[in-house]
Amino acid sequence: MCAILCWIMLVVLDLVLLFSNMNNMKSGIRSELPHLLLSLFFVFLFIYYRYIIGKAETVNFIDLLWRVFVTGLLATIVSLAISFLFVLLGNNKISENALLINFFYHINLGLIAAFLISTFVVWKRLILYQKTRKLLLTWQVFEYSLMASILFNFLNFRLLDTSFIVLLVLLVVMGLILSFNLKWVAYLNFKQKWKSILLILLVILYLWYFLINLFNFSTKYVLVNDLLNNIFILALFGFIFLYAVISLLVILFNLPTSSVFEQKLEEVINFQRLSQSIQTGQNEDQVYDILLDSSVSAVFASAAWLELDPSAATPKNRKILFNLDELDCERVQATIEKSKLRLSVTDSIGQSNTSQFSGALKDSSFRSVLIMPLLVKGNETGRLVLLKDVADGFDKEMIDIIGTFVNQACVSIENFQLLNDALKNERYQEELKIAQRVQRSLLPDALDSNPDFDIIAFSEAADEVGGDYYDTYRISPTKIAVVIGDVSGKGTSAAFHMSQMKGIFHSLSQLDMGSKNFLIQANDALSRCLEKSSFITLSYFIIDSESRSVEFARAGHCPTLLYQAANNTADYFQNKGLGLGILRNENFSKYVFVNSFQYQAGDIVVLYTDGITEARNPSLEEFGVERLRKIVQDNHALEAKQIQEQIIQELYAHCGHNVLNDDYTVLVIKFK
Repeated sequence: MCAILCWIMLVVLDLVLLFSNMNNMKSGIRSELPHLLLSLFFVFLFIYYRYIIGKAETVNFIDLLWRVFVTGLLATIVSLAISFLFVLLGNNKISENALLINFFYHINLGLIAAFLISTFVVWKRLILYQKTRKLLLTWQVFEYSLMASILFNFLNFRLLDTSFIVLLVLLVVMGLILSFNLKWVAYLNFKQKWKSILLILLVILYLWYFLINLFNFSTKYVLVNDLLNNIFILALFGFIFLYAVISLLVILFNLPTSSVFEQKLEEVINFQRLSQSIQTGQNEDQVYDILLDSSVSAVFASAAWLELDPSAATPKNRKILFNLDELDCERVQATIEKSKLRLSVTDSIGQSNTSQFSGALKDSSFRSVLIMPLLVKGNETGRLVLLKDVADGFDKEMIDIIGTFVNQACVSIENFQLLNDALKNERYQEELKIAQRVQRSLLPDALDSNPDFDIIAFSEAADEVGGDYYDTYRISPTKIAVVIGDVSGKGTSAAFHMSQMKGIFHSLSQLDMGSKNFLIQANDALSRCLEKSSFITLSYFIIDSESRSVEFARAGHCPTLLYQAANNTADYFQNKGLGLGILRNENFSKYVFVNSFQYQAGDIVVLYTDGITEARNPSLEEFGVERLRKIVQDNHALEAKQIQEQIIQELYAHCGHNVLNDDYTVLVIKFK
């Protein structure tokens, strides 16, 4: 808007000055004022185009040249319309009117200035593509010098003045130096280069037409503001013309190599696609597709196939075909086997690998073949076969490119597998956490209590999920059932069997059937659901506070430790028993033996799993039953919880930093 206002004021002032001179009148307008308005017009145009073109960061090179073409086209159309108008007017008085001539000349002046300045800003964008500090400094010197030349107009120098010519030459030389910065040309593809040639030729044509137009006006008519005497405009003409010509020559010289550059660029893009396949959410099949497409385009293969799991039997074995069918593929494979190719290709570490080879084919529509194996974690998981219908179709560079693609694809596939393994492991860990919470929920938060005794338990799993089980069940106000068990194995399967044992314990205990019948019924129930290789060791107790007696039976579990306060001795019951699920018929009852004893105040019963007694120290020495017996006897005066803590403390002290290789559980009952 400011530029348009300055142009309108310039037209009015110049016409007023011309009218005053024609009529020998004083206009009262200082001669410097039109120069000032013209300079402001140039400056505002420069600011406008630098903002419009400079803010479009995503505009590509062809779009920039297209802007120049459109601006020049509009200016040329209007200028041609003015010339056509003068032709229509002929040699009459109207066409020779100085005011009319200068008015139309000012229209040309504005259009030419707009074209030159907009093109200058576009050239700046192109020159400063991938700029360096030195280039930026050189451009700033040139641009500031060019803008400073606007002030030269106030001195009223003419075209042929020495100072005018010297300054113009200096500006053109600076523009010539900058015109050799053409890095943007290398990023044009073949089609874009032809478009650029056409657009730049049109720019040169515009320049020629505008310059001829200015000369015609300058030589034929008396002008108030002759642009041929404006060093800023002529410097723009020179710089734009030089950069256009040099760009045109460079693009023409680059045309023969465009296809090669595009091929290399496509190879880089394909390599990037392969390397970023995980980030883009692609799967293994998509990686194989990318590998085949990239390889075919990189070496201009006539046909190809990618054979996956070549050593595997069908249906796992499969092929991805390009430009041939399954029958053609089988024929080519037979030809390859007949050809007995021996030309091997060295791999990336310089070792000869006979599974990679290229060579000539005979008796086939294809004349050369390149075969590359896909090696993932050292195993051949696939084979890429590329075919050409010309002999010696694969040179060393092509083989290296395909080797790079194949290696990157194998890395991507291996990363996929590692990622899948990590995800599976993560899911497994999450499942273990769930199983751990379930297993913990199977163990009671609090045991049934009785005024006659205190009972306390402690359990720790060697893995995330354990197979040790303990629980209590109040049969009646005076009877409490106590159970401790150890499921064979560890992990989730042990925890699952433990949950089955809990259900059986709570179901049978409430029937008050006695310890022998409990074990018989429990064995019968577990025999129906336990795996054949699994079993459960168990000790089942019924504490009767009314008769102050304990009845118990052992199903292959660790011997129970009893401390008797009356004689200050601690010994193990040596009763026999067979684990639940080992013998799965009625003969199991023959291996169930019931024991009982009367308890007194101060007596202690310690139930435990074999993880306690078999825990080893760094010297592989077991914790042992004797050490457990001594701890109980030495600490019999303590409360039940304190005895349990003392046992665990001694256990950790014995094992040191050794990882416990089994679950360990201890349950302490102290009678009052």
